[in-house]
Amino acid sequence: MGNMCLMTHAAPDSSVDPTYDVSTPLDLDYYGVFADVPDEDRRWWQGARDYAEGLEARMSRHWERGEYPVDLVADAGRRGLLTDGVEVDGVGLETMSPLAAGLVNMEMSRIDGSLATALAVQGGLALRTLAYFGSEEQKAQHLKKLATAETLGSFALTEPTHGSDSVSLETSARLVGDEESGHYVLNGAKKWIGNGASGGLTFTWARVSGGVHDGQVRCFMVDQQTRGYRAQVIEGKYSLRAIHQALIQYEDAEVPAAAVLPGATSFKDASKVLFATRLGVAWSAVGHAAAVVESALNYATQREQFGKKLGQFQQVQERLTWMVSELTSMQLHVRQAAERDMAGLLTGPQASMAKYHNTRKARAIAQTARDMLGGNGILLQNKVARHMADIEAVHTYEGTESVQSLIIGRDLTGFSAFA
Repeated sequence: MGNMCLMTHAAPDSSVDPTYDVSTPLDLDYYGVFADVPDEDRRWWQGARDYAEGLEARMSRHWERGEYPVDLVADAGRRGLLTDGVEVDGVGLETMSPLAAGLVNMEMSRIDGSLATALAVQGGLALRTLAYFGSEEQKAQHLKKLATAETLGSFALTEPTHGSDSVSLETSARLVGDEESGHYVLNGAKKWIGNGASGGLTFTWARVSGGVHDGQVRCFMVDQQTRGYRAQVIEGKYSLRAIHQALIQYEDAEVPAAAVLPGATSFKDASKVLFATRLGVAWSAVGHAAAVVESALNYATQREQFGKKLGQFQQVQERLTWMVSELTSMQLHVRQAAERDMAGLLTGPQASMAKYHNTRKARAIAQTARDMLGGNGILLQNKVARHMADIEAVHTYEGTESVQSLIIGRDLTGFSAFA
């Protein structure tokens, strides 16, 4: 009996197992990259911080349990934070600049990658698709509801067997009757679709058979209550666990001709949306990197080993210096890209360069920060592990590293190396 261990659910004695405050925002901006941000853009940035204040512990719990807090998405929508720079003045909402949109994305990612991805899906993809290609009637009916998250939206391009080669999509839309009063029958599958099982609208890219657009890729606004639309939340993810992504199957799903977005007539239109969101991913990487650097620096000033604070050791100072220098490089990339975007000068390959550079750097920074926190680095409460896992998804979506390098390489050499 003397070896029996008494189990307790009481909180551990902090003198035995100390906790560390790693979440204090440090606003690390070594070169003052954001020092001259205009007041209007800074107002949006502060609005994102006000929204996210106090949410980290809750998001960590949702992440661990694989829960999607749609109430927080709706709250962000009510605050106007989901519009991602899309033109929404026409529906009584404020349009933020590309710089403000990036800063909001960065701040949301600094708090939690799932929240930032919800922003990217709702505003960057779904809302942008409708704004770019929808009819005036479609926009009047749905644009504001998407912008405020009254209706959740999704963007369905990627398929189970077509990720990087999405131009080869197999989802079909067969025209029955004429293009004015007929309907389309959709068949196929989509995968990794954020909000795809939310009960809202899915902007579905499919190849048309029949009519004047035979063989072309078009976009269909599909109500998720449509018969033949089946969506299953993907389980078993170790990244972005606090947002639901779906595997969708279209089984003779019938949609009216009015569901077609008239402005979307080719795969190039889908690429136009992805080009616009690619820079947002680069901003998101900055937010993730800032979060893990903050954690590492806060931890280094609190954790003691060998009778000294970690921050007093030469090796730790060298690691912190490296991480901040890489973070600064990431900040410079997105600020310059945003300025070019606002001037109408940003090219697709330049947006690809920002994503290519920043997601690679974020991965390396997170790995160093995790190592610096030692065993405490794998605890969700210390932020780094969650961000490290989420960065893996950010590194992949909106075009993998390999795809970005081929886009940039084609621009540099004039030769296409796509298979």
